[in-house]
Amino acid sequence: MDPTNRTPLLRILHLEDSLLDHELTARALSRTSLKFSLTRVDTQESFFSLLEEGLFDVVLADYHLPGFTAADVWLNGPERLKKIPFILLSGAIGETAAVAAIQLGMSDYLLKEDIGRLERVILRAIEVKEARQAKEKAMIELAQSEQRLADFSSHLQTMIEQERASIAREIHDDIGGSLAAIRFDLSWLGRHLKEPGPLEHIRMADDMLQHAIGASQRIMMNLRPAILDQGLEAAVDWLAGEFEKRTHINTTFRSALTQSGTAKNIELAAYRTAQEALTNISKYASCSQVTIELSDSKEFLTLEINDNGRGISAAEFDKPKSFGIKGLRERARSIGGWLDVSTREGQGTSVIFSVPLGSMPTTSSEDTPS
Repeated sequence: MDPTNRTPLLRILHLEDSLLDHELTARALSRTSLKFSLTRVDTQESFFSLLEEGLFDVVLADYHLPGFTAADVWLNGPERLKKIPFILLSGAIGETAAVAAIQLGMSDYLLKEDIGRLERVILRAIEVKEARQAKEKAMIELAQSEQRLADFSSHLQTMIEQERASIAREIHDDIGGSLAAIRFDLSWLGRHLKEPGPLEHIRMADDMLQHAIGASQRIMMNLRPAILDQGLEAAVDWLAGEFEKRTHINTTFRSALTQSGTAKNIELAAYRTAQEALTNISKYASCSQVTIELSDSKEFLTLEINDNGRGISAAEFDKPKSFGIKGLRERARSIGGWLDVSTREGQGTSVIFSVPLGSMPTTSSEDTPS
């Protein structure tokens, strides 16, 4: 970007002990298209003082000055100095010193004998600095956006769990109560009717009702696993058993938990991870063996689910609308943990959920149905 279009005046602070070299620099700049003001200082104290008092767009600095160098100024200067293009304009300082200056973060260097290139060097330094600042701003905005998204995702997960708990409670209180009352009435009718035809219909209705009661209990368990009140180990063990009964896939659960009283939100996240992983296995893995391992060694809760199925291809991982694994990773990240998935086509998949114990408070974000 041309600074003459950005601001009416390019303010240049010149760190130079030689008045003659300062005048030569001013003369060289006057032959360019730049509109500028040039202020000379020759001590660190005056340089820092002016830098704090006024806003400068560019710093030009000789390297060797009485008692100090431009590197000393750069290293000891205020933070705002790092945000201004800092150009060495010096005599023969040696390639080693010049490279070291650039590695420190200075914008560029120019030999005084090449002062005719000063305009080009200044414009390039300003352009690079503005591009760098724009990138830093974009990175900050991206980080803020990602944090807002993570906060929203965490809030959404909390709201989902609360809604699940509310629905489970309604099923338990309303539908469950109604089904129990209907079954009581059918039982009464069965005791008082003698005709074989109606009794057979009552028996069939009772079977259907028993199926409905079982379905409602299963739905309640999926919505809000009350078994979590008995601890994560019991909940995952139950989940593994139900999975094996439903899918007929040989499922082995091993636990090496040594601690009790894990935070409820960590237990819930681990349970939901196991639940989602087993759902994916039943849909896509085409496996014959699943192992689930739970441990809390080295102050980390770790849940590992392995299958011997067909694995996940790179194309399946990269599907734009494939949110299962992405959701699990975000859930783990929201409680300070992480989730790793390793897979090879034809050789199965391993899902590892891990979170530092004590990383979250022990309160639960969900409601408990009565």
